[in-house]
Amino acid sequence: MKTKAVRLYGEKDLRLEEFELPAIGNDEILARVVSDSLCMSSYKAAVQGTNHKRIPENIAEKPVMIGHEFCGELVEVGAKWADRFSVGQKFTVQPALNYEGAPVGLLSAPGYSYEYIGGNSQYIIIPNEVMEKECLLTFEGDTFYHGSLSEPMSCIVGGFNATYHTTPGSYVHEMGIRDGGSLAMLAGVGPMGLGAIDYLLHSDRRPATMVVTDIDPDRLARASTIFSVEHAKECGVELTYVNTSEEDHNTAYLKSLSKEGKGFDDVLVMVPIRPVIEQGGELLGFDGCLNFFAGPTDQTYMAEFNFYNVHYAAQHVVGVSGGNADDMKESLELIAQNRINPSLMITHIGGLDAVVETTLNLPNISGSKKLIYNELSLPLVALVDLNDQEGGLYQGLAEIVEKHNGLWNPEAEKYLLANAPRI
Repeated sequence: MKTKAVRLYGEKDLRLEEFELPAIGNDEILARVVSDSLCMSSYKAAVQGTNHKRIPENIAEKPVMIGHEFCGELVEVGAKWADRFSVGQKFTVQPALNYEGAPVGLLSAPGYSYEYIGGNSQYIIIPNEVMEKECLLTFEGDTFYHGSLSEPMSCIVGGFNATYHTTPGSYVHEMGIRDGGSLAMLAGVGPMGLGAIDYLLHSDRRPATMVVTDIDPDRLARASTIFSVEHAKECGVELTYVNTSEEDHNTAYLKSLSKEGKGFDDVLVMVPIRPVIEQGGELLGFDGCLNFFAGPTDQTYMAEFNFYNVHYAAQHVVGVSGGNADDMKESLELIAQNRINPSLMITHIGGLDAVVETTLNLPNISGSKKLIYNELSLPLVALVDLNDQEGGLYQGLAEIVEKHNGLWNPEAEKYLLANAPRI
């Protein structure tokens, strides 16, 4: 079977190509990928090439498919898995396999390390280890993009699950954010920050006080419209948005917003920017946990941290590269229960032919998640710009999106898949 896919051959060498997939083995599954949301991690992989921890050394000869936030339908199921999976099922994949013997060690993952599985392809071959590690997850929703966004949501869930606190005199760690405590999220209104706010307000474990910062007034305004201070209060959370580029909105001011001004129990740093990381450390209170959520591309990246407070105030740091299958199952359940709405993360849509340019320029493109539909030929378009595009397709989409408070939605997906040009 032929497929069109975006493959990585080396540093900044992404190519959209058509090629033949081999026949599947007894322990493999053939699948059609409908949607994939582009991740900054794919940009990092593309610019680093074989210097990236998940990328094999031989991609010049055996290029890898990119994209790891994908959803589609199963097309052919190998005999080994026929009792667990069936043709036509919607699926998504947890890419953090972490299995012994992986081709790039423990960090091997679909979307980085494999010739025939990645989100930016029309058809893929799901290898045996994905099923063995229980990382092939069926999805019962009526959309494809919700399945795609369950992966970034699982990273958020995993980040919060990895956070921990201690009790003086005990060596037992209590996992998760401090329930009813103080939490600060720095640079927190990007796509992952919005997802984190959604999760914090609507999951079972919530802070009593939450401060979210950024320097972009437009992004802050959008966040406060989607998650208002009033709505947060209804959820039992005192939420404050702070533009740290404004005068006097410094570290001392932020710390004063914590409970009794004693510092935060949990601080999430959503960008790999040294002054922001160091500010996060300064905001911690006793037993405070700094969650360095955003991964850098520089393998020698460093920032200062107060080790006096590590010793005497029990302050500590965690970092997680992706979630696990349980985290993804939790995100899928929360989506199915309508407790979280990942639609708010999407600001752009496009077709498979928009992937190469978009991926290589992700840091320079404003907005949040860029959602790709692999069957379509479509330039990258911001949802706020749909009315400015020529053609009935865009006008129809604009009307549907406007009906849903400017958010991508199931009706818009169905309309797009039914009316957009095929690649």
